[in-house]
Amino acid sequence: MRKHYLIEVAQNDQLIVFCPPAVIQNKQIKRIAFGSKSMEVEFRPHPDQEDRIVISRKIKETIQFPHFKIPMHAFLENEILYIGPLVGIFTSGFTSLPKQPIGERTLFFSKLLSVSKTVGALPFVFGEPHIDWEQGTIEGYFFLDHAWQTIEVPFPNVIYDRLPNRKSEGSPKLIKVRERLQKEYLIPWYNPGFFNKLDIYERLQQDTSVTNYLPETYPFISFSSIETMLSKYGHIFIKPKNGSLGLGVHQVIYDKHKDDYYCRFQDDKGVNRLRKYSSLESLFQSVFANQSLEKMLVQQGIHLLRTEQRSVDFRVHTNKDDLGKWNVTAIAAKIAGQGSVTTHARSGGDIRTLSEIFPKEECELYTEKLSNAALLLSTALDANVEGIIGEIGFDLGIDRTGDVWLFEANSKPGRSIFSHPELKEFDYLTRKLSIAFAVFLTEQSLLHPEELFK
Repeated sequence: MRKHYLIEVAQNDQLIVFCPPAVIQNKQIKRIAFGSKSMEVEFRPHPDQEDRIVISRKIKETIQFPHFKIPMHAFLENEILYIGPLVGIFTSGFTSLPKQPIGERTLFFSKLLSVSKTVGALPFVFGEPHIDWEQGTIEGYFFLDHAWQTIEVPFPNVIYDRLPNRKSEGSPKLIKVRERLQKEYLIPWYNPGFFNKLDIYERLQQDTSVTNYLPETYPFISFSSIETMLSKYGHIFIKPKNGSLGLGVHQVIYDKHKDDYYCRFQDDKGVNRLRKYSSLESLFQSVFANQSLEKMLVQQGIHLLRTEQRSVDFRVHTNKDDLGKWNVTAIAAKIAGQGSVTTHARSGGDIRTLSEIFPKEECELYTEKLSNAALLLSTALDANVEGIIGEIGFDLGIDRTGDVWLFEANSKPGRSIFSHPELKEFDYLTRKLSIAFAVFLTEQSLLHPEELFK
């Protein structure tokens, strides 16, 4: 267990740092650092205080340390004592509203920043316009005492990517910011990039530890390949490679006794539809007339567990903690809406805990199966995807024989499951670990930078 220290500011201008004896015992320390700022100071033991580090007003101003009463970590490397970590959360979509600086996502960010006291880190939110490259500072948005305030701070120790969508992620201006902070300043950047479904599937296919969780998945090639899959599985899903929120997902069903085809989907007005066709060609001409099939993938249909005569799948969150280890942080069941092709709430789906829909023994069995699958898949993705991953949201299914299947992995998982009252504590845990992972990354960047930047 790492120790946290309160950072106190003495009202003098001495360039002296008082530390607990255990921190500086028999060690050569010449500088103190906060984020990207550091300065030369003298270190002296503070015999009466084991839980605090005292800096002067002059030191505070020079290293631009905002004096919040938040316990921080202390890392020692190359004769420098680093206090922090200072965690920058990078996003876009800022407004000029003082109480809603990040628009509709302001509440999410205020909850995310509220974990700082238990984690021992100082997180803030920023975007491209808030960076002063000349001074090496950022005008950061902090949420403290139930209010937003902006404070100029140094460049952070690590950056957590919370860009809201693929459009912002693909912005040349924002790509340039990320590359510059990563390459010129060697700041670890975690959770970059939304996942492409087909790309993830193909990468996981290379890892034999998880191939049994993967339904057959192909890019759209031809009607004959779809006919083959329909005769094999009875139904398939056609979905966008870069989709999210269940948008654009179609289920195609083949009735071999009557030789009819059915398509279940949600129309432009959000209404769940089920239509019947005499041939696959007529189905495609009608349903996909205005869609680019090259952007679609075809996936094996799975006969899922059902409750109340509705299909059930599961959202499983995993997070890395402050030791860099994967943890299962939340599991919820999602029940499909009446006539819906997906289990998303926007299509009439319901969120339940596993204990609400399964008897005790089944609940324990399914929880264990889903947890084991999610941890194996997290490790496999970690090994096969570029960049530093700190959290994943999995959409998993369990079929009627009890096998687990991966439908999707989300690098920036939505948080709709946490609207369920019994999942509030897991909401907090996922937020806490997403910042706690920054503590691990800070330590790694100081002690083993070659591992992070290889």
